[in-house]
Amino acid sequence: MKNKTYHKRKILLVFGLCFAMILGLVGRLIYLMIFQAEYYQKQAEALHEREREIKAARGLIVDRNQKILAANQSVCTISVIHNQIKDPEQVIQVLSEELELPEQDVRKRVEKVSSMERVKTNVEKETGDRIREYGLAGVKVDEDYKRYYPYGKLASKVLGFTGGDNQGIIGLEVKYEEILKGKNGRILTLTDARGLELEKMAEDRIEPIPGNTLEVTLDYNLQTYAQQAAEKVLEEKQAQKVFVILMNPKNGEILAMVNVPEFDLNEPFTLNMGNAGEGTQADDSLHNSGTSGETDTWMGTTGMSDAEKQNLLNQMWRNGCINDTYEPGSTFKIITASACLEEGVVSLQDTFSCPGYRVVEDRRIRCHKVGGHGAETFVQGIQNSCNPVFIDIGLRLGADRFYEYFQQFGLMGKTGIDLPGEAATIMHKKDNIGLVELATMSFGQSFQITPIQMAVTVSSLINGGTRVTPHFAKCIRDQEGQVIETFSYSKTKGVVSKKTSETMRTLLESVVSEGSGKNGAVEGYRIGGKTATSQTLPRSANKYISSFIGFAPAEDPEILGMVVIHDPQGIYYGGTIAAPVLRDIFENALPYLGIEKGN
Repeated sequence: MKNKTYHKRKILLVFGLCFAMILGLVGRLIYLMIFQAEYYQKQAEALHEREREIKAARGLIVDRNQKILAANQSVCTISVIHNQIKDPEQVIQVLSEELELPEQDVRKRVEKVSSMERVKTNVEKETGDRIREYGLAGVKVDEDYKRYYPYGKLASKVLGFTGGDNQGIIGLEVKYEEILKGKNGRILTLTDARGLELEKMAEDRIEPIPGNTLEVTLDYNLQTYAQQAAEKVLEEKQAQKVFVILMNPKNGEILAMVNVPEFDLNEPFTLNMGNAGEGTQADDSLHNSGTSGETDTWMGTTGMSDAEKQNLLNQMWRNGCINDTYEPGSTFKIITASACLEEGVVSLQDTFSCPGYRVVEDRRIRCHKVGGHGAETFVQGIQNSCNPVFIDIGLRLGADRFYEYFQQFGLMGKTGIDLPGEAATIMHKKDNIGLVELATMSFGQSFQITPIQMAVTVSSLINGGTRVTPHFAKCIRDQEGQVIETFSYSKTKGVVSKKTSETMRTLLESVVSEGSGKNGAVEGYRIGGKTATSQTLPRSANKYISSFIGFAPAEDPEILGMVVIHDPQGIYYGGTIAAPVLRDIFENALPYLGIEKGN
């Protein structure tokens, strides 16, 4: 009886445990089917669906007249699906021959066990079509787009370029990435548990949405005029580099921006002669980011570290008009004169004496004319670009007021131009400005600003006193060419009075008609401007920067131009070599813009 009772307990215990297990499994099943159904449905779809991306066409970049500056070319992406390949050796042979890749590289991709392995991107469409015609099982040829720049080097450091995934790298391409990039599409195919695509099953295709068109203020013709003029003087003077800026001083629109030597936007990883020799191929790992089967090459750069190679590329891509600072030299006298006239510490009738130097504290500061200019009025002083005159008026203004005008004119901040990497002004701290520093600052030395900052500040002093924001983006257009958004930019009025601005236009016109800027004169037009010749640091290197800022028509400026020539060989005076460059540009630009002679 005792054993019988014992066995009953054992049976009940086993039965209870089984019941508890069954109850737990049922509960688990209910939990999975009801509460986790959505999750496991997605997991099942992921197992039985293969997704291939369809690249969206990047939006165009067009100039102010709708001329296409950045477009797209149809290319292909070649991929392999390991489980679907029936003849690996044939696939390896065809792809290595057609794609011109080493056989061992292709073999690695083909034999790699993965859902999909990309072999090469940016394959010419003709090559992709040939591969498609082989009908190789497991080989996928998908449509793609590659950025194409119809004019090669034109405005290369402004436009920028894209990488292997068609994303912007530098310039406007990266600044307006969200506008240009579009939205990629996809192709969904059903597969079995082994990863094999199910035959006679329709593909689910979501079409890509192309990016919008960016219309910019650049003018193809003006950019071409300016670039040709810059390349000419670069070669003639064997200069290190040349910058040219053309802008509308009334609204800040940049009509042209040149940084020669430029680089080929269609081959952005090929170093040009301004860096490591023409035709030198740099690492295209950025260009082919995420691309399997690409061989990164550095022809002609043997022995360099990756950091050194990347540094060469960064130098080549650098937009000196906004990224580099320099001592402006005598063009800055426009700013000193404006501040002193506005403050009332100088009048047009004031007279000065120039013996060829001025002694400030223990420093003898020379004028560019060794024998001096003798007695001269303020008007003659600006025409002659006389350093002692500007030292005198700078000292009259004083360090505190000079610094305040620096801030009032916007020189202590950035211009806000719509390109990445703008550099800021390098300036003395207010407490460190002594008499010597004040004297040298008055004629544009001992501090540094960017060319774009100089151009924008001068614009505000000759346009009636309004500081504008320099910019390239004008509007956004949709696929039908309709404007869907127009950009607007801030302005700051009252930088100087209209009277001071009018006086400066008159003075600067006299610099071109009677003074040091005569080589910037254009027959039939009233031109205002100022020349400069500054010495780079260290002074012992005897290297110079020649520059000229000009505008027209002088009485109501519609265009302002700036030329900066770094390290010209031989004669290096701004009035001799920089002024003629802008004159040549204006001779083409003024009639093109519809500005009639006599204005």
